[in-house]
Amino acid sequence: MMIRVMFVCHGNICRSPMAEFIMKDLVKKAGLDNEFYIASAAVSSEELGNPVYPPAREELYSHGISCKGKYAVKLAKNEYDRYDLFVIMDESNRRNIMRIFGSDPQNKVHKLLDYTDTPRDVTDPWYSRRFDKAYSDILKGCQGLLKHLMNEYCSPN
Repeated sequence: MMIRVMFVCHGNICRSPMAEFIMKDLVKKAGLDNEFYIASAAVSSEELGNPVYPPAREELYSHGISCKGKYAVKLAKNEYDRYDLFVIMDESNRRNIMRIFGSDPQNKVHKLLDYTDTPRDVTDPWYSRRFDKAYSDILKGCQGLLKHLMNEYCSPN
């Protein structure tokens, strides 16, 4: 069974693509590439078609992670049924994703840092300029998320 995860942020040029490619890297290193489908999208149309923001791209690259070929896309209502989990970066993303989906009847929308011991919003590096801090938070969140998913989907019954 493939686990389908969509990371979501405001514009899909900083946090959600960072999460997408960090998670892909973790999954690959764990030898689980064939078990996951990982993507990212925006809740707004502002950045559609733009590449990953250069400081975010540089931060990923400094950790040996490439996001080459990624361009901002917007989340669509019909994707609710195509993914197992929608991982948002902050409460603003929750409000906006609910405008797109209308509701979350299967409880698929969760904040990334809820999978850590310090649940909170991932600070938006677009404003803070702290792409290193965003990377650190997102890495911790993705590590916690991967552990959670492995326990939920891959543990013996």
